[in-house]
Amino acid sequence: MKIKSHIVIGMSGGVDSSVSAWLLKRLGHKVTAVFMKNWEDDEEYCTSKQDFLDAAVIADLIGIPLEAVSFSKEYKEKVFNDFLYEYSMGRTPNPDVFCNSEIKFKAFLDYSLTHGADYLATGHYARIKKVEGKYNLLTALDKTKDQTYFLHRLSQKQLSYSVFPLGDYSKGLVRQMALELKLPNAKKPDSMGICFIGKRPFQNFLSKYIPPRPGLICTDEGLEVGTHHGLQFFTIGQRKGIGIGGLKKKFSESRIGEGNAWYVINKDFKNNRLIVVQGKNNPKLFSNSLAATNLHWIAEEAPACGSKLQVKIRHTISTFSGTISYERDKLVLNFEVPQRAVAPGQSVVFYKGPLCIGGGIIA
Repeated sequence: MKIKSHIVIGMSGGVDSSVSAWLLKRLGHKVTAVFMKNWEDDEEYCTSKQDFLDAAVIADLIGIPLEAVSFSKEYKEKVFNDFLYEYSMGRTPNPDVFCNSEIKFKAFLDYSLTHGADYLATGHYARIKKVEGKYNLLTALDKTKDQTYFLHRLSQKQLSYSVFPLGDYSKGLVRQMALELKLPNAKKPDSMGICFIGKRPFQNFLSKYIPPRPGLICTDEGLEVGTHHGLQFFTIGQRKGIGIGGLKKKFSESRIGEGNAWYVINKDFKNNRLIVVQGKNNPKLFSNSLAATNLHWIAEEAPACGSKLQVKIRHTISTFSGTISYERDKLVLNFEVPQRAVAPGQSVVFYKGPLCIGGGIIA
């Protein structure tokens, strides 16, 4: 990065982007803050108004200009429409991944560069290192906060213009710095969940766009144990909200184990049936392999067939080992140890030690 660059930072009103902005200014850079608004509907459920006010207060304290820019049109076209399509097809998408690759580091990056910026900064916990002409995406020092899972679709060009000031900091230290700087958002909770849904029930939100289609809930042996309101409301491995109750009178204990929780193992779209089993560690919840499509490799080079890599199939779990092969346009990953609740539509992300090399969409 150039000394004394002009850096545009995405300011969300949270502590991470606030401390990032302060760090960049302390280094002598010209820093301009931009509050991104990606969703215009349902103001009563969205926190963007308060978040903007928080960002404005922080920008004023740090002494940097702040402007608000709407990317809601691009967000609906590139992220939200795909989100709805994936759910309508019975899959469980991860909109944050495509928000990063298509909005924050594409539409927002283009906006920043055309307005005179040298780089775009965000409060993500990740690191970038240039090695032999290639930009490498590395996991953050704080492994519990690492966000490379959500950044794995960034390109060489996008990484070349990106700055992650928090990559070498722990979350605890970031909050401590915010307290010492007397930032009013030092203890503000991290944002959780999907931004356009907010705090409303997920089922209520999705029903506005995908009409509920009730059907049967069945065990893997074909026993009917309940009804569902729509397969789009469930994901593989789900326990809460299935709505199975009152089975004691209907089935003997030899057929249905009383007191054992139910988990989703499959969505039979053809027959509109939700397939469930009992027990958190039921073998039917585990898989030995997966197939992935829509592949993206950060260094623009696919790993060789037979490569053994570290893998994540969810942001919140630790990596595990697997071996890859290719079948036409699909990647096949064979696990060393069976993995629980592999959900179609989610991202599978590959690592070599701290190096994030890319990923795809679980098919």
